[in-house]
Amino acid sequence: METFTPTIPAQAPSTFRGGRGDPPQVASGGDDGRSDAGPPDFGTRLRRARLALAVALTPIVMLFVSFTSAYIVRQGLPTLDANSNQLVRDWLPIPLPTQLFLLNTLVLLLSSVTLEFARRQLGRQAALAPVKGIPGVSLGTERRIPWLAVTITLGLMFLAGQWMAWQALADRGFFVATAPSSSFVYLMTGCHALHLFGGIMALLVAGAASVLHRSLDSRRIIVDVTTWYWHFMALLWIYILALLEFAH
Repeated sequence: METFTPTIPAQAPSTFRGGRGDPPQVASGGDDGRSDAGPPDFGTRLRRARLALAVALTPIVMLFVSFTSAYIVRQGLPTLDANSNQLVRDWLPIPLPTQLFLLNTLVLLLSSVTLEFARRQLGRQAALAPVKGIPGVSLGTERRIPWLAVTITLGLMFLAGQWMAWQALADRGFFVATAPSSSFVYLMTGCHALHLFGGIMALLVAGAASVLHRSLDSRRIIVDVTTWYWHFMALLWIYILALLEFAH
């Protein structure tokens, strides 16, 4: 008697994961090796912003290094006098308004402290933001000092003090073209004031973002990067002042 035996097709062996048929997971190319392609988190954005700041500070450092080298070398170089046709030294000692410069230094250092307070204040707000969203949890009222506005005011005071210092130099008869020494004084202090004004503009952008109720993370990044930039400007000013006072 004939018998019927059904034929069952054999499945091809799978080489995925030791014989199982699960395909390998392929990352979608997200940032930092993540499988999702969403926007970067706060930490990633902050690291990128700080890296961009470090890159931006590099040409500033090189600029003032070149100023320093030219300032020191130019002191010992004579120049040719057109009238006598002889080499003469035209490097004149500059009576710097030291007291006014020291007062401006204190103002700038104080503004650096207040800006650090503003940065930490935003950090506390971000840390308490998840807690405030819990129903029934009350953190009370916290008095927030407008450290950002205080810093902007102190920065403008520093620029005003620098203008007064330039006026004091002009009253003593030293202008930009008076001598090479006076040219270097105006050049280095003016370039520093210009870069500090850029920091004030960044703080104004952060203040406008707060008024317009932008995201807290965006404001934190702007203030954090500007704070480190401001600290750098304070150290740079101390270096410039020491160079003008002692490098004779």
